[in-house]
Amino acid sequence: MDWTEAKDVKRDIAKVLKTIDLPYIKNARIFCYRTTGSKVRAYARTWAFPKIFQRALDVTPAYVIEVLAKHYDKLSEDEKTKVLIHELLHIPKNFSGALLPHRTRSRNLHHEANRLFKEYKKGVASIK
Repeated sequence: MDWTEAKDVKRDIAKVLKTIDLPYIKNARIFCYRTTGSKVRAYARTWAFPKIFQRALDVTPAYVIEVLAKHYDKLSEDEKTKVLIHELLHIPKNFSGALLPHRTRSRNLHHEANRLFKEYKKGVASIK
């Protein structure tokens, strides 16, 4: 498996964060990588940085968003944006280094991602 920095993904995340309201996400502490050679069926994954490692290494919380080239790179720009919004929604509002699940009693990440994608499209359209 090969990991390379994904500057295009980082740029796309910055665009998403400028357009929709996710003020708790610290863009400077989001790192993006593209993976080739993985057998995973996902388009992307979000990796946490647990509290014990933060304390042991004396660093602030951070997240890695990994896109799996085999699947992600084939998507349209809109689908890529939906995937990135979905991955950002795994980050909790306290930006602690933990991850949120897809579903809880009060939240469905897929529905929220679709809602925010519509908000994103409206925001992008109003800028043009």
